[in-house]
Amino acid sequence: MSENRLFIARHGETEYNRKGLLQGRGINAPLNKTGIKQAQYLSEYLQSYDTNFLACSSLLRAEETAGYYSRDSDLPIVKNSNLDEMDFGNFEGAPFSEVIREIQELDNAWRGGDLSVQVPGGESPVEVLKRANEAIRSYLDSRPGETLVMVVHGRLIRILLSEWLGYGLKNMHMIEHKNGAVNQLIHKNGHFEAVYLNKTEHLKEINY
Repeated sequence: MSENRLFIARHGETEYNRKGLLQGRGINAPLNKTGIKQAQYLSEYLQSYDTNFLACSSLLRAEETAGYYSRDSDLPIVKNSNLDEMDFGNFEGAPFSEVIREIQELDNAWRGGDLSVQVPGGESPVEVLKRANEAIRSYLDSRPGETLVMVVHGRLIRILLSEWLGYGLKNMHMIEHKNGAVNQLIHKNGHFEAVYLNKTEHLKEINY
């Protein structure tokens, strides 16, 4: 069977990221100046590959990040709300430091294998995996042999890659992600193999 090359990139930085505020599906923030630079460098890096398809979540930070690559590659952007970040419910927009106890309780439940536990007012890891996994696999199945780019979100990347690469969803905390970073995978016969994860070398000129 033919194989796909899949790039999964995280959007550039927003002010919510910079300030340490929780930013899920309920926050629709734009990129900040650093995030714009990250998006530009990401696009520059991806120019070295012959890609066929570009998709992103419905959230502005992902769409803006994908927009630079769309402009440089002449690929249209396909937006899909099933690729949105996890819904952090009651914690949306809160400083991480103020809800760290509640977040730790959730994390402990997830690491213990109780992956159907939802964020209060939001989603569970199982719910996020189902919607995003189905969306991306449908793109892969309909485009055999092609190279696809997805611009999505940090927690979503943890959820997808932990499952796809055999870590197990309860070990999603082991997957690292930085704003503007990219992961390259090969998809063949329904299985994924990592070429590299959380690549950030293309962002080296940014002064944080």
